[in-house]
Amino acid sequence: MHSTPSPGRRDRAVVVTGASTGLGRETALLLERRGFLVHAGVRDERDGEAVAAAAAHGRVRPLLLDIASPESIREAAAQVQAETAESADSGASGRPVLWGLVNNAGICVSAPLECVPADELRRQLDVNVIGSVEVTQAMLPRLRAARGRVVNITSGVGSLAFPYLGAYACAQFAKEAFSDALRRELLPHGVRVSVVQPGAIATPIWDKVDDGAARILQHTPASVADVYRAAFTRFARANAATAHSSRTTPRQVAAAVAHALSSDRPRIRYRVGRDARTAAALARALPASALDRVIAKLTA
Repeated sequence: MHSTPSPGRRDRAVVVTGASTGLGRETALLLERRGFLVHAGVRDERDGEAVAAAAAHGRVRPLLLDIASPESIREAAAQVQAETAESADSGASGRPVLWGLVNNAGICVSAPLECVPADELRRQLDVNVIGSVEVTQAMLPRLRAARGRVVNITSGVGSLAFPYLGAYACAQFAKEAFSDALRRELLPHGVRVSVVQPGAIATPIWDKVDDGAARILQHTPASVADVYRAAFTRFARANAATAHSSRTTPRQVAAAVAHALSSDRPRIRYRVGRDARTAAALARALPASALDRVIAKLTA
């Protein structure tokens, strides 16, 4: 039997993209426990059923959504519109307003930039950047009517670009810029935009990175791949070890998202984890040449 959620947010719905696993799943379940009705964006019906079954109060609604597919985005937006009120004034209809959008879905392409094929770079940008922009555009009419919130999940790599994560950093820097521009455009309309920037954290996204990197190097001419192979292998092992030993948890990231959606004064940026805060501080404090030396030691 489901318990009763905390009062005060039952009339507010939130869309969370990439809710099948990792940060998205943890965020969807925490927001549901906090009283929101959550539309959990998933690409597979079974994943949606699993997230809904794990919900504490029975208020997670699976939402089939592939953010790399404009058609899927349109269909998901239509479903959300059908299940939410047009404005707070029409809340008497029994439907909640669309209060929040959490742009979490993303992938990570990791390889030396010289080795990254153009189609892999396009896929990186299409999912993490273009997809997030398109989802936001589709949901904004309802969000604006509710004077709601947008929360974009980026990464510490959105402040400091590390070698062998160049494609991912391009996407995260772009998502940061998208967030800044969107925040300034929507501020006059009462919609608040926040960024949650996690550092290293153990999530399923990193389990897929090694396979993708191996595939990229396999299709790179040996004369090029061999230039980077030893250093890249060391970096990949160290990066995976850092993620899996990190004390930052998905729950901490989810809590930051919940604060951004619930607080009367949400922050512009939430840096979650010591390494995310350190990366941002180093990027601000050090000249580029000194920063290069620091990163070279860290990735040697």
